[in-house]
Amino acid sequence: MPSGSSTPGSDSKRHRVLPVPKTVAGLRTFEPDSSIVSDIIPSPNYGERNKGRQPDMIVLHYTGMPDVEGALARLCTAGTEVSAHYVVLEDGRIVQCVAESKRAWHAGVSSWAGEDDINSCSIGIEIINRGHDWGYPEFPLRQIAAVIALCRGIMLRRKVPAHRVLGHSDVAPARKKDPGEKFPWHSLANSGVGHWVTPAPIVRGETLMLGTISDAVLSMQQALARYGYGVPLNGKYDAATMEVVTAFQRHFRPAKLDGVADHSTLSTLQALLASLPPEGTTVASK
Repeated sequence: MPSGSSTPGSDSKRHRVLPVPKTVAGLRTFEPDSSIVSDIIPSPNYGERNKGRQPDMIVLHYTGMPDVEGALARLCTAGTEVSAHYVVLEDGRIVQCVAESKRAWHAGVSSWAGEDDINSCSIGIEIINRGHDWGYPEFPLRQIAAVIALCRGIMLRRKVPAHRVLGHSDVAPARKKDPGEKFPWHSLANSGVGHWVTPAPIVRGETLMLGTISDAVLSMQQALARYGYGVPLNGKYDAATMEVVTAFQRHFRPAKLDGVADHSTLSTLQALLASLPPEGTTVASK
């Protein structure tokens, strides 16, 4: 299959010619892992998974760039040291850039549930969206439908548990915001992709916030760690803890992003923990 060519039956998905970076010329292509992939645009930026680790996690990103041309060029150009297994366009087309068997370079410095080589244990999906620095538009319904279909196939093939479908901001809360508070995690969960509970209502009451030092802070940190977040376990509501709380809110309680652990945030966290399968809490509190 030539670089950037369509897979059979994909003509109906094509609304305009996909911009294939010149840098992919001559790169070895591969067969798509998913039947709903419309194009293969191979990236040179990948390696082998560490110690043969098989992926059991999906990490969702937004591209955070002004246009699809720039995003694909960055993901598929040698030297950028960035790539993803899949890119989902606004019109619902799905491009595969790295074979699932390989380690794409999408997560960077990150951690989840005690693992710090997220690239080796995950499938990375980039969703075309300009992101917070460029106006952060809504995600089109057709694009979200494609993300759901792609994730469902990966979950089936790779036996990925629902609670291990995560955002980049979950695994790298100090650095990343994507896919962001506008991403419809609830819609994905309604289709069997990802873990979700209805967020507890926001009400007035006592809160934990930056500067608080208490057993209640430690208990919250332990709860976040049990869910998978990389958070200090020191009883101090420090900057690192605030970043994790904000990331949690961005994913699970997006109505208010302030890094303050209010009743809504804490109740939503407890409901998520209670609804995990028995093997879901992967980090023991200490």
